[in-house]
Amino acid sequence: MTWQTLLGILAGLVAVYVALLVALWVYARRHPDTVGMKDALRLLPDLLRVLHRLAGDRTLPRSVRIKLALLLAYLLSPLDLVPDFLPVIGYADDVIVVAVILRSVIRSAGPGPLRRHWPGTPAGLRTIERLAGLPGGTLPSTTAEHP
Repeated sequence: MTWQTLLGILAGLVAVYVALLVALWVYARRHPDTVGMKDALRLLPDLLRVLHRLAGDRTLPRSVRIKLALLLAYLLSPLDLVPDFLPVIGYADDVIVVAVILRSVIRSAGPGPLRRHWPGTPAGLRTIERLAGLPGGTLPSTTAEHP
């Protein structure tokens, strides 16, 4: 490979990264109601606890537990797709990754385990439900599993 090829690959990767940053910025600007920074910081301890509990729940499919373990590792890692010091988009990537994984988990396992393992307040649970894309931010009343 020549240096021009390597330079072209590097330029392509930088272009894709910049496009992702712009997409995150646009998403964060258009959806400020998803979860605000204040709410996210307040919910972080409960979110980490529920992710840990769900990842350790042997009744959930292995694929769900693996996704949750990888999500926990990503959130606890000092490395991020977008550095957290960047305004607006610094934490937006974390929120988007959490939302995508939670939606996937709920699609696979249903909303019951989230409610069963949620350690926080009902208002916090509603926020997490909204983040996970559950309609209206509330769980169906048919799930009687509550701590």
